[in-house]
Amino acid sequence: MYPLVRELAADGISVAVTCRVLKLARQPYYRWLAHLIGERELATAYRANALFDAHRDDPEFGHRLPADEARDAGQAMADRTAWRITSANRWWSAFGKKRGANGKKPGPPAHDDLVERDFTAKSPNLRASSTCARSRTSGPAGSSATPSTPG
Repeated sequence: MYPLVRELAADGISVAVTCRVLKLARQPYYRWLAHLIGERELATAYRANALFDAHRDDPEFGHRLPADEARDAGQAMADRTAWRITSANRWWSAFGKKRGANGKKPGPPAHDDLVERDFTAKSPNLRASSTCARSRTSGPAGSSATPSTPG
């Protein structure tokens, strides 16, 4: 919402009116405007850029070699920080990470249909009477066939 307030202020609409209409407080907007990007976010972006460059050169390695290459490029970080950045951006090793089963298309059938079953209907919306026939019971539901004697 704050970028919208900034754009409207550039167009000549006052910040007070915009914040009142959008039901925002002015103080957090001015605080955000003074520090658009924090130091931590900027350092993380530089580290991620160095890690991505190293990962693009050697995609078969995990996070350790790109972390070493990023350190050589001047971006000092711990291995845990490199792991956090690479895993958050899904920069896995080309060999070590198996992909999930979601989104895959089913493969060929595991075996041929030796019985040669045919599951197509002869006409739409018809039901085979032989498969859906029910046997009738002699009494109400839940009663047994032989009467019980009180004992």
